[in-house]
Amino acid sequence: QVQLAESGGGLVPAGGSLRLSCTASGNLLGADRMGWYRQAPGNQRELVATITSGGTTNYADSMEERFTISRDNRKNTVYLQMNNLKPEDTAVYYCYMPLGVNEYWGQGTLVTVSS
Repeated sequence: QVQLAESGGGLVPAGGSLRLSCTASGNLLGADRMGWYRQAPGNQRELVATITSGGTTNYADSMEERFTISRDNRKNTVYLQMNNLKPEDTAVYYCYMPLGVNEYWGQGTLVTVSS
């Protein structure tokens, strides 16, 4: 079993920055890719970015301009640096890890950007 623990969400004014963290624990044998998704009220969950253990990144369109994903393999932790935040970035951000045939999700951390 895998557990994903997120932190770093909160309320920030437009133009501000936040850094989200997600630490994985449990049976991580074979784990490679980790990432972030988000879900805004009334919307479907959407990809933000993923990163492999080797550092290969994949961003959804338009996310790379203001968001940066990174990871510390020694700590089993993935980060999402979000800059120049906009009100439309308001969402619950979920950490994600596929492992074998399973997909693991964190409980989500709320990011609220005020205008």
